[in-house]
Amino acid sequence: MDKYLHSVTLVADKCHGCTHCLNYCPTEAIRIKDGKATINSDRCIDCGQCIRVCRNKAKKSIYDPFEALKKYKFKVALPAPTLYGQFDNLDDVDYVVQGLYDIGFDYVYEVSRAAEIVTEYTRRFLKQSNLPRPVISSACPVILRLISLRFPSLSSHVMPLMSPMEVAAINAKELVIQEHPDLTADDIGIAFISPCPAKVSYVKNHPENRQPIIDCVLSMKEIYFMMISKMKRGEQPQNTSSSGVVGLSWATSGGESTAIFNDKYLAADGIENVIKVLDQIENNALPTLEFVELNSCPGGCVGGVMTVANPFIARARLQGLRRYLPVTRTSKAKELTKDGVPENLIIHTPLGQRSIGSFSNDTNLSIAVMAQIEEVSKLLPQIDCGACGAPTCHAFAEDVVCKNVSMDECPLHKLPKFSRED
Repeated sequence: MDKYLHSVTLVADKCHGCTHCLNYCPTEAIRIKDGKATINSDRCIDCGQCIRVCRNKAKKSIYDPFEALKKYKFKVALPAPTLYGQFDNLDDVDYVVQGLYDIGFDYVYEVSRAAEIVTEYTRRFLKQSNLPRPVISSACPVILRLISLRFPSLSSHVMPLMSPMEVAAINAKELVIQEHPDLTADDIGIAFISPCPAKVSYVKNHPENRQPIIDCVLSMKEIYFMMISKMKRGEQPQNTSSSGVVGLSWATSGGESTAIFNDKYLAADGIENVIKVLDQIENNALPTLEFVELNSCPGGCVGGVMTVANPFIARARLQGLRRYLPVTRTSKAKELTKDGVPENLIIHTPLGQRSIGSFSNDTNLSIAVMAQIEEVSKLLPQIDCGACGAPTCHAFAEDVVCKNVSMDECPLHKLPKFSRED
């Protein structure tokens, strides 16, 4: 397996070796060794949950600095819809677009505009009769990696359509080259302004082995603080925004689902809730659903760890902004094809599968290892105290069988068991 480039990392000097992150990691990727947390790269899905819960700020996101764009002649910003919810007392999206121009971008293509295009293509895609149901949205990179690692049997349910972030990048470059024929593709730097680290990982790992279509992924928090001193609220900005209600709604949980005109959908957010839904889909407990929208972050992308505003406040701000916008602005967009889904926006390579419950390519050997783990687990106290550095007794048993630790590292398994009579 090729090395996966992660966007969540540990700041060892700040780690106190507590078990807080250990208990919240959804894929049991964290262990405590020698008084410090360690992250298993093969299990990490870059959800940012450890960043969210770490009391000592010992986990952080990795992203590109704004200076990385200096090498490009022409700089393009792709702001995620969540960015609009970061600013207080905002009544016009155009202020945000203008703010991006003011900090040095030459062109702004709103991801919310691409989201409306993807919404229309999703409606068309769902009309097919031979799809595995329910179809699972491909917009959240955490969900894609989670399915790949924990629910590989659901890979065929993932909608093979590029995310709004990618569609925005493709459309933006085409439009810039049309408007500036003197520029080459290499002259143009495409920067996505991200609310979460998972999108950084998604871009850096070049899905489908495609040529990268996004050059930099910037932190929404960093861009916010650059913009806040430049945005001039007193002056009326130019009407440059192309966002509608549909596009802005993608920033919050349920926004993608409600726009596809199909009431047989489910929208869930928060990694624990997402895992429960995927469990039910895998067990065929939701047979009547047509579409499932899953967001790792609580509340949707507004809950990303690279944002500034409280997700509930950001959601309320977006609701206020939607009052001033048309439902959609892409019904006559030149990027939108008349029929079908453009071939270049369809992902043809199946979602990669690497089950974290599998210990060998040999099925018989993998079953034998799992049997060993169950036997070792029976010898443990089953209280999931975390004193051994693993999140659960079962996870510790797995570490023992895989020879990562010894049984002696559980401080309780050798203690005598006393009865009430004693």
